[in-house]
Amino acid sequence: MELGISTFAELTGGAAGIKPPTAGERLLEVVEEAVLADTLGLDVYAVGEHHRPDFASSSPAVVLAAIAARTERIRLSSAVTVLSSDDPVRVFQQFATLDLLTKGRAEIMAGRGSFIESFPLFGYDLDDYDELFAEKLELLLALRDAERVTWSGRHRAALTDIGVYPRPLQDPLPVWIAVGGTPQSVARAGMLGLPLALAIIGGAPARFAPLVKLYRDAAAHAGHDPQSLPLAVHLHGFIADSTREAIDVFYGPYAQAMSQIGRERGWPPMTPAHFDALRAPEGSLAIGGPEEVAQKLMYVHDELGADRVLLHLSVGTMPHPNVMRAVELLGTVVAPAIRGRLTDPAGSGAPSGH
Repeated sequence: MELGISTFAELTGGAAGIKPPTAGERLLEVVEEAVLADTLGLDVYAVGEHHRPDFASSSPAVVLAAIAARTERIRLSSAVTVLSSDDPVRVFQQFATLDLLTKGRAEIMAGRGSFIESFPLFGYDLDDYDELFAEKLELLLALRDAERVTWSGRHRAALTDIGVYPRPLQDPLPVWIAVGGTPQSVARAGMLGLPLALAIIGGAPARFAPLVKLYRDAAAHAGHDPQSLPLAVHLHGFIADSTREAIDVFYGPYAQAMSQIGRERGWPPMTPAHFDALRAPEGSLAIGGPEEVAQKLMYVHDELGADRVLLHLSVGTMPHPNVMRAVELLGTVVAPAIRGRLTDPAGSGAPSGH
């Protein structure tokens, strides 16, 4: 199972008494976190896209290019590229370029977007929300599959036998479909034979098992080998030297960020009781010391058959040294424990802790 980290370069919800970083400071922190993840042998670093004042990353490809210049092995992915409001030609060119610069380490995670700001920003109508994604995904895959493309749709100018360059080193360039739990999106990924990334930000991971089955069944129905298609799971989480420290560092920024989003969407504010339920053994938060987090990630692997788990460490702005320590513990304690467990299922696979 691959282990990695995802980020939106958050600028909201700083720790009590600590001023959140500027956008420039936060982006430089993200690069440092990714470099450490690469040094420690983690598998993936993924950068999201938002167009709001509380996130510094509106251009994942640019951030990933900065990371690429200072890393050697780790795979670099968007998480996600909001394809519905972007131009598939430019997305393909950006990630093909990144792929060449990294000698084959680039990936695209394409999604419809969890916020709506990018639609009016780029001149799109939210009434076309799903049609935009389906049409642009079709074009992105056509660009990936052939050097010269003839294509037409409703939301973009047609292409007639036009070459798109440069071509990536990987053939094909990996394109994942990232979803938050919409069955139609899950089925679409399976029917297209594309890897699936499930974003689990609440509830129990076990509740997503029917979606995994739907994905595999749709793939088989379309003639794809369902067992050959990778499945990734995205979780909120944090690691510290002890469970108490992890809770103390993570809860304040997390509760502030989630409560802010809740006010926009009609959710109730985050409470300590709700937080404790989410970080319970069968909940969606991977919070605690190394042993506790390793157990949670193995639970997700066993429950859903995940081939990759991305841990979103900074939900809200947390002190950079604490995040760097979390990356260190993920790479030096949690990842070896999980790899040992998967190599030797009879073993305990429990980390020794620090």
